[in-house]
Amino acid sequence: MAQERTGVATLKGNPITLVGNEVKVGDKAPDFTVNKNLLEQATLADYAGKVKLISVVPSLDTGVCDAQTRRFNEEAAKLGDNVVVLTISVDLPFAQARWCGAAGIDKVITLSDYKNHSFGTAYGVLIKEIHLLMRSIFVLDANDNVQYVEYLGEMTEHPNYENAIEAVKKLV
Repeated sequence: MAQERTGVATLKGNPITLVGNEVKVGDKAPDFTVNKNLLEQATLADYAGKVKLISVVPSLDTGVCDAQTRRFNEEAAKLGDNVVVLTISVDLPFAQARWCGAAGIDKVITLSDYKNHSFGTAYGVLIKEIHLLMRSIFVLDANDNVQYVEYLGEMTEHPNYENAIEAVKKLV
């Protein structure tokens, strides 16, 4: 059974429970299975050999998530071919594709954890009460070692974009 952590995060000031183990810098990144579309899945191994910036958002259809994904899409173009930027949410894959098309997102890969919450529990970001993912950032080196982690304390706040990008730049 996955660990539950309470008192570490809020949604508009209200406490929420995160399910799964907290990932820390220095850990080997946990594997996960998410969906690229309704039928095709992806795992951590699909991005082997690349530096990975994993941007976790509750839903692309909210203001902060929209801004976060757009910002990392802009940055992705500057980071080079050895870096992949993944945005993971529980939005359905066709909703992610529709949103990306409308927003002009073409550098970030959107992945959905809707099916079995594999990513959410592996990285300790599944919100028990509402089955969304807590906003967070993970940077993994090319060997899948965790180099940077930001778990936000309040779901509606922005992550530290500059620190995340700097963590990636140190690896390329």
